Amino acid sequence: MGSLTAIHLAVVLFGFAGLFGKFLTCTPLVIVFGRTAFAALALLPLVLASKANPLGEKTPRLKVYILQGVLLAVHWCTFFLSIQISTVALGLLTFSTFPLFTTLLEPFFFKQQIKQKDLVMALIVFAGLILVLPSFDFSQKPAQGAVWGTVSGFTFALLAIFNKKNLTFEPPVRLAFFQNLFAAATILPIFIFVPQTVPAPGEIILIATLGIVFTALAHTLFISSLEGLRATTVSIITCLEPLYGIILAALLLHEIPGLRMVAGGTIIVLSTLFASLNRKHSQ
Repeated sequence: MGSLTAIHLAVVLFGFAGLFGKFLTCTPLVIVFGRTAFAALALLPLVLASKANPLGEKTPRLKVYILQGVLLAVHWCTFFLSIQISTVALGLLTFSTFPLFTTLLEPFFFKQQIKQKDLVMALIVFAGLILVLPSFDFSQKPAQGAVWGTVSGFTFALLAIFNKKNLTFEPPVRLAFFQNLFAAATILPIFIFVPQTVPAPGEIILIATLGIVFTALAHTLFISSLEGLRATTVSIITCLEPLYGIILAALLLHEIPGLRMVAGGTIIVLSTLFASLNRKHSQ
């Protein structure tokens, strides 16, 4: 499989994953626990095949992996919550603000000066979010979904920054294994205090598919594409994730976004694309 095919397939799988928020009736906690547990199990053979210690070489570094696992758990829980209480399109578009958050947060983590044009882009994305919102009544589920989707984007931006720091120490597949492992470990104790309904056998199969195909396989394809493509090309194609997800939601769930959401989504996607490209060129 060529690198270009691999990255497009990975992004389609990432976009499709959001639809599971509608396919499944169980809570986001159950969805994310199952997704991360099955993904970690699927990635474990790859870690073992690398002949590296799957528990890590240095204990202090495990503290960072645990933090990343917590961030991943929060990111996916808020992402699926956003989709369940609103629509796939709204959840994907508000989550897709994460490149802007990354651009704004990186100067604080890497001791760089924030650029004026980044602030301008943040204002443009905010304008896009205003268009995407069907109303400003936050007692209504669509507005709440937009808030949770934005929180999902923010936590993913934090996770991306930590990943950038850790990639100097660990290969991406191993990072993905640790993050999914500790994300599942983060959620498991919550079940003691917040009992959850056990999913039906059919839903367990869907959750396993989400973890193995739409998480572990998608991540592996994404990583493999980096070997044959420029980072800028990968960044551009990754920005198509909400587009793929919205098209799939329209075809399979009959969720058709209105013109206002299309306009706001276009602003958000183009702005985050510009932010991603600008970040790549400045490195």
